[in-house]
Amino acid sequence: MATTQPGANELTPKKKNRTFLVILILLLVVGGWFGISKYIHAQHHEETDDAQVEANINPVIPKISGYVTEVRVRDNQRVKKGDTLLVLDNRDWLLRLKQAEAALETAESNMASAKASTNASRANIATSQAAARAVDAQMAAAEVNLRRASQDFERYNNLIKDHSITQQQFEQAQAAKETAEKQLQVLQEQRAQAGRQTGAVSSQSNATSMQIGVVNATIKQRMVDVEDAKLNLSYTVVVAPADGVASKVNVQAGQFLQAGQATFSIVEENEIWVVANFKETQYGHLREGQKVLVSVDALPDHTFEARLASFSPATGSRFALLPPDNASGNFVKVVQRLPVKIEFVNKNDSLLKQLRAGMNAQVDVHLD
Repeated sequence: MATTQPGANELTPKKKNRTFLVILILLLVVGGWFGISKYIHAQHHEETDDAQVEANINPVIPKISGYVTEVRVRDNQRVKKGDTLLVLDNRDWLLRLKQAEAALETAESNMASAKASTNASRANIATSQAAARAVDAQMAAAEVNLRRASQDFERYNNLIKDHSITQQQFEQAQAAKETAEKQLQVLQEQRAQAGRQTGAVSSQSNATSMQIGVVNATIKQRMVDVEDAKLNLSYTVVVAPADGVASKVNVQAGQFLQAGQATFSIVEENEIWVVANFKETQYGHLREGQKVLVSVDALPDHTFEARLASFSPATGSRFALLPPDNASGNFVKVVQRLPVKIEFVNKNDSLLKQLRAGMNAQVDVHLD
């Protein structure tokens, strides 16, 4: 029959109890340290993983309708501002430009004719006024002649009563008076005719001046038509709105594009930033200018230096297609998120060129 030593069973439970106690103490210390460090970190930092890299995306939109004759850009191709991307058929717009230029030439010819008519009218007015002045001078002389003949007739009329003159002398004085009256009457009619002619020529001149005003307005309109045709003709060449990289090009030669139709986009590379959506409960600790550390899922081993630039004027839900209406009677409180713009500080960081719009990021805002 085997025998056991009396102290062996008593030592084994004690060792187990000590090991468990040490592990428990270590767990408590590590857990306490971890909790305290997280608490201290939370007092000086605000973090969120609801963040994305953003960039300016410029749509390529034709300003006029037309058929595509050339596509000079490929998917994911880098382009410079002003580079030709698409060429539209310009034959219709060339014809419209020629029509506008022909209409302008016609209007300018009408202006030349109107000016010539105006010059002729002015010459006729000068001639009529000169003729009227000549008739006025003749009338003045005729009035003097009539006044003298009338005085002679009155004098001879008195003398004939006394038989101081002969009947022939009296008849000659009477004839001179009647002749002077008829001459004055003829000159008065000529003066009236000259006045009517001057008025007619003046009216014609005024009408010609009005015509010049109308033709001048027509010329301005035709010049605007020419400029409009040139502008539309320039729109047949669609150029890059900014430096960047082209997205997938969904345009083929021969395709008809409507004015304002979105074709593809140019994503700018020169300026990128991060939009982080913080909970409204975190908003009270955030301030513009605070230091931010940004890490991107695509580059987990690198941290970018940034700063908090600005806050959105409203929460993201307010910009939704159907914003929530809490007055509907079916209210469930949901913590809202506020978009915050974060700008990179070190623009010389070579890894910034590897970032693409839409990439997920984590941001850590230093509150101190």
